Amino acid sequence: MVSNLLLQVKGLRKYYRVTAGLMSRTRGEIRAVDGVSLAIKRGEVLGLVGESGCGKSTLGKIILRLEEPTAGEINFNGIDVINLKGRDLREMRGKMQIVFQDPDSSLDPRMTVGGSIEEALVVHGISDSAELEERVARLMEKVGLEAGFRERYPHEFSGGQKQRIGIARALAMDPQLIIADEPVSALDVSVQAQVLNLMMDIRDRDGLAYLFVSHDLSVVRYLSDRVAVMYLGKIVELADKEEFFRAPLHPYTEALLSAIASLRPDGRNRILLTGDVPSPLNPPSGCRFHTRCHRMMPVCQQIEPQLTESAPGHYISCHLYA
Repeated sequence: MVSNLLLQVKGLRKYYRVTAGLMSRTRGEIRAVDGVSLAIKRGEVLGLVGESGCGKSTLGKIILRLEEPTAGEINFNGIDVINLKGRDLREMRGKMQIVFQDPDSSLDPRMTVGGSIEEALVVHGISDSAELEERVARLMEKVGLEAGFRERYPHEFSGGQKQRIGIARALAMDPQLIIADEPVSALDVSVQAQVLNLMMDIRDRDGLAYLFVSHDLSVVRYLSDRVAVMYLGKIVELADKEEFFRAPLHPYTEALLSAIASLRPDGRNRILLTGDVPSPLNPPSGCRFHTRCHRMMPVCQQIEPQLTESAPGHYISCHLYA
């Protein structure tokens, strides 16, 4: 029996060593991802939100082993991803792909559209020219690109078309999970809707799962089945989408939602956060959000709260709900 669980991450950490001086002595560690645990089911869209610099993109890269974790576990389809090497790692990457934020940076300007899409197939051992041509044509049709575009170069396309090319590349090896790292934030609003609808159509047709990384809560609300909130390297809230937007629990989540009038639960007033996000090089003691929290208690400065289930499927890291 095949499990409905596709990806499970436990205690994932990524620390970057900071050095200084002529002897390159260790000054400290940037805790970009610091003990993240989450799971994604087959065909599910998990939205991951948070301010810039909170570790969202780094988490996605670690899951794909584009960066090596400092500690933790990554289990994909029952396989221990962290210990994979060589051919096994390459085969696994065919099942987990990424769509980057900026399509310009992910496309080689010297390669045609067909060549860019074909590259992934060649890397994974497909060399028959007839099969390559057929599969590239099928992928281009799937993402709404005309067959005649195959011999054109990236500079001849709009931003939305370039992102469609990026999606086609990600789909080349029939993946089961796509990490979508702010895939529409660089596009015009009118084009964003087209690309998002395309991604959802592909999800419904092929049963794809997404980890959708974004700072745009309106987009996350449209796409996601569940939503996770990240702050300074940690998940602070995780819940079903409807529950998340109807009854947010964490003070940070409340502040994020209150910044968008149409998303404010129960007509609440805007909650203004004071101060800047602390440095991941020297995070605050206790709860990392306490320096900006409008509901801070003395215990928040001393003891770090753990992510616990406060209601079925609703996880929260806050002393208010301990």
